[in-house]
Amino acid sequence: MKIIIVGGGKTGASLTKSLTDEGHDVVVVDVNADRLTELCNQNDVMGIYGNGMNYSALLEAGLEDADILISVTGSDEQNLLCSLFAKKKSRCSTIARVRNPMYLTEVNFIREQIGLSMIINPELAAATDIARLVRFPSAIDINPFAKGKVELLTFKITEDSALNGKNLIYVRNKIESEVLFCAVERGGEYHIPSGNFELQAGDKASVIILPKKERAFFKKIGIGTRTIKDVMIAGGGTIAYYLARQLLNIGITVKIIERDEKRAHELSEKLPNALVIHGNASDKDLLLEEGLASTDAFVSLTGFDEENVLLSLYAKETTNAKVITKVDHNSFNKLISKLDLDTVIYPCDITIEYILQYVRANQNAMGNNVESLYKLVEDKVEALEFKVGDTAPIIGIPLQKMDLKDELIICGIIHKGKFILPNGDSTVEAGDRIIVVTSHKKLDDVGDILR
Repeated sequence: MKIIIVGGGKTGASLTKSLTDEGHDVVVVDVNADRLTELCNQNDVMGIYGNGMNYSALLEAGLEDADILISVTGSDEQNLLCSLFAKKKSRCSTIARVRNPMYLTEVNFIREQIGLSMIINPELAAATDIARLVRFPSAIDINPFAKGKVELLTFKITEDSALNGKNLIYVRNKIESEVLFCAVERGGEYHIPSGNFELQAGDKASVIILPKKERAFFKKIGIGTRTIKDVMIAGGGTIAYYLARQLLNIGITVKIIERDEKRAHELSEKLPNALVIHGNASDKDLLLEEGLASTDAFVSLTGFDEENVLLSLYAKETTNAKVITKVDHNSFNKLISKLDLDTVIYPCDITIEYILQYVRANQNAMGNNVESLYKLVEDKVEALEFKVGDTAPIIGIPLQKMDLKDELIICGIIHKGKFILPNGDSTVEAGDRIIVVTSHKKLDDVGDILR
């Protein structure tokens, strides 16, 4: 597909790499000549020096025959206007990044009026992910499928867990039959496990499970679950605002520490039920004075990655709280993954997942679309939800007779709105949705799961 990306910042650069890696023809438009040159050299793509709101720049980028235009500049208004130009002057699909909370209640209206295919709000998406983890703190990561009917939940196996030293056949027969292990990360390496795979302490295991079964499962395997009643947030940016709103709505007490006095007052007005403190979250004495040692969860959301990591490491030393860390740059994700942090959230990666999901769905004309897409184990594994079209080659074939690719597992079937944990005799019908976990990339059709 031919894709135009307007904006070559962090998100634009990451999108360029991801989309070119998937084989798409990408053109980048940016007003920063040096940044544009570096991005083009790194990814071997065409660059257009210019403003995305300038129609001639879009024409030079090939707007008239583009399939998708993605606008991710630093300005919401520029992203919307650029998308409007593209929609009025071409037949391409348009995706715009819109981050300002001011537009939160107007998103659907804006999308309909401009004719946008998608509006992406990375901060809201990150806040939603964090809120989900706060509700179930034993998890490292939670990815919903089938509109939340089932979840892919990742957790760390502890020394005293009933899973330590047990293979998956034992787990299924003796401990819990209503979960399916899809992927295991061990020492930076991934495994799509078979029944004989033996789990070990320190493994990060990803399972498909119904939300209503999660607490019972964790109780059986000896990993404690608790209810979080209060959360301390370091940093009062946009993610903090969205997160506080969600947590307050479900009855969780929220305390925000923000160093900028004007922003602290603004948050206090917008979030009257939250306690907003004007102060520096890097001040250890302040954190302790405000109850760090007794808080149930600590979320580090300052504007500096290094500060977030250090604050989270300090919180891990000081408290038994669930600790969540925001990191904007993923250049050092391998190093960060080796640190003793509970959960690390990369807002940029969330944006890319949503856009890749849309791109893959729209390059498929057979009706076997990608409905959801998540990247696991440092981008080495993908979890996808496919809609099964009328002509899909897997219809009616028992799973045990399907010629599936290696390192690929079908770990869920959604049939008429009901989740089915599959076994070898399970079959798939037209209209079903299936959940697939695999190390193979670029799957955009359900038929791609076959050899």
